[in-house]
Amino acid sequence: MRWLRQPKLWITLASLVLIGIALVQQGGQLREQTLDARGWWWLLLGLGISWISILVNGAAWRLLLDWLGHRPAQLDVIPLFVRSNLLKYLPGGIWHLVERLRVLRSQIGAGPALAAVILDPLLIAAASVLMIVVGGWQNGLLLVAPLPALLMVPRWREPILQRLERIKARQFESKGGGSLEIETYGSGRGGYPWTPMAWQLAFVACRFLGFYCCVFAFRLPDPAWFIWLASFSLAYAVGLVVPGAPGGLGVFEATLLLRLGSSVAEAPLLAVVLSYRVISTLADLLAGGALVVDGALLRRLSPRP
Repeated sequence: MRWLRQPKLWITLASLVLIGIALVQQGGQLREQTLDARGWWWLLLGLGISWISILVNGAAWRLLLDWLGHRPAQLDVIPLFVRSNLLKYLPGGIWHLVERLRVLRSQIGAGPALAAVILDPLLIAAASVLMIVVGGWQNGLLLVAPLPALLMVPRWREPILQRLERIKARQFESKGGGSLEIETYGSGRGGYPWTPMAWQLAFVACRFLGFYCCVFAFRLPDPAWFIWLASFSLAYAVGLVVPGAPGGLGVFEATLLLRLGSSVAEAPLLAVVLSYRVISTLADLLAGGALVVDGALLRRLSPRP
């Protein structure tokens, strides 16, 4: 009964139960939430911004590889990132990381590839939590928010990264990836990853703007934008760190409901979080689909020998 000892699974199940209860309790009011033409345009804008955020995230990963000194010259990193991003929806929540590691290890070696794959979500989580500071004191969250970003300082980053690499290496090998044969662990870099961190902050900001379009679509007047941003950032970080379900499904939504339930009417809030889940998933699918179409067109238009 190994699954009984998986806290992430229990957190995800509890989150899904919470959302299910909210849907049952607010079902009637939720059905009353309607969108006019203006609302649909806001959702379409949110879809576009969410799609752009995926490209920003891919660019941040490429800059991380540059910072590590291991960006492969013969590999288009951003298309790899976007294409593999769809795999996060598979059960387990790590298959997008497995695919990136599989491709990168043949180009730059298993150790550098593993460091690049693990550092990316660490930077996203640090950037998300850091953005909580815009919400003010928040019962002490202001004091905690900078800590994950401070952990990216080399003296703390490298021991954490090395420990995570050993855990993930065993996990990846158990998924059929074979022996990684890692000679050295860690990034091998001193200094702070300022540029990748700045781009991850831009990525989280883009994700929030996509979400905030959903808020405008349903005309929620309160609270202020910085409270929405702080709450979204917290929920995004929790959904990233506790991926018991594909794409953080359930955990992100439940965190937002718990964080904002006392200041926003629950039925409109449910409409916002559910619509954001739809448009963010569609953005992932459209970004991956665009790559497939682009590749097919290039092959069709390229001169044949």
